[in-house]
Amino acid sequence: MSPRQVRGPALAVLLCSALAGCGSVTASAPAGAGAPPSAPASSAPASSVPASSAPAAAAAPGCADVNQATSVTVHRVLHLVEPTRAGVLSKTQHDATLVRALFGQLCAAVGHASAAKGTLHCPADFGITYAGTFYGGSQTLARFVYGASGCQVVSLTAGGKTQTTVMLGATAAAASKLRADLAAVLEVPTLAIAQPVSGGGASK
Repeated sequence: MSPRQVRGPALAVLLCSALAGCGSVTASAPAGAGAPPSAPASSAPASSVPASSAPAAAAAPGCADVNQATSVTVHRVLHLVEPTRAGVLSKTQHDATLVRALFGQLCAAVGHASAAKGTLHCPADFGITYAGTFYGGSQTLARFVYGASGCQVVSLTAGGKTQTTVMLGATAAAASKLRADLAAVLEVPTLAIAQPVSGGGASK
């Protein structure tokens, strides 16, 4: 068993692996532009998330800048135990419509933070995470981390504050197009977002 913890508004993520003993890593919002979270010791197809309540916010800090966003740089980060067919995936998207749609979905997710409590079992966790940075011209507006497989976790740092939530219930409903909008930004099929398959390469 290999636990992975996400510290934000009282959120922890535990990833299980039958191959790699036990270990733990704390993941937080990226400190630099497009910086990925700390790599966990291991991950595998099953995981659990103990989630505590978090109050819903009417408007997430920094999300007033959504319509100022002109580009986003996204990197896929893999925390996989077994060999996969996934290749490098990094994209800078300059289509403002796509950029703002993704930014808006992330804001909707943290603005309707999940109030789930207890332990959530998360099957099919392939350890796939996306880390990205939104820009308004040359100015950094926000950074995000999206755990796309298993129990999906969103962390958004904007307006000097980091908010984290699990994509469940009202959160999932409020940001129902998150995966599709991320796929549009990366120019890959939506189904490729949460699966360890090849999808695109480095692009500017």
